[in-house]
Amino acid sequence: MITVLVIAVLVMGLAALLYTGRGRARGSGGRGLKRQFGPEYECAVVRQNGDVRAAERELAERVQRHGALQEQPLSPEARERYVAQWAAVQEQFVDSPQKAATEADALLARLVRDRGFPDGEQFEEQLAALSVHHAYFVAGYRSLHAAARDQSGTEEMREAMVEARSLFEALVAEQQVDPNRRRPPSPDGQGHAPWPLTTRRHAKGSSI
Repeated sequence: MITVLVIAVLVMGLAALLYTGRGRARGSGGRGLKRQFGPEYECAVVRQNGDVRAAERELAERVQRHGALQEQPLSPEARERYVAQWAAVQEQFVDSPQKAATEADALLARLVRDRGFPDGEQFEEQLAALSVHHAYFVAGYRSLHAAARDQSGTEEMREAMVEARSLFEALVAEQQVDPNRRRPPSPDGQGHAPWPLTTRRHAKGSSI
């Protein structure tokens, strides 16, 4: 009888230990996802109406689907071409904001595809893959994509293009971007961007 009681106590203790271990692993996983995805973690929680568990499941599924993706390098020629095209789009914004936003969105989609991410025809899947590898820079791309399609106001489009430039710079950079930096390193490797934050001023005072 004593032996049976001892065994029962041991079994209950082991079950409690396993339950606690699972709880800790789940908490650690949540913290890990929060570190990895940064602001995208909060976006996922909002999309899931505040359901943290559902948001973490969504993010964990993204990692499972896209974590093994290998980013393809850009040739120096392709990098220079993309930088020149982005600068031209910024200049175009002064006279035609909507057209510039639309072209910037398409340009970024091509760059994302050339780096080995899913094709832009499935934007949500493309964004999910990007968020696994560039979580701190995808919000601007999402805003730009929406602005290019929703006939947003000039100021909203300007802000979206400024935000989206962070992802653009991350994708054309030769080295992996440190997400703890406020802005990614510039493609020219000299610590400054080959295009200015502001170009010519729009008649209404808007600029990028």
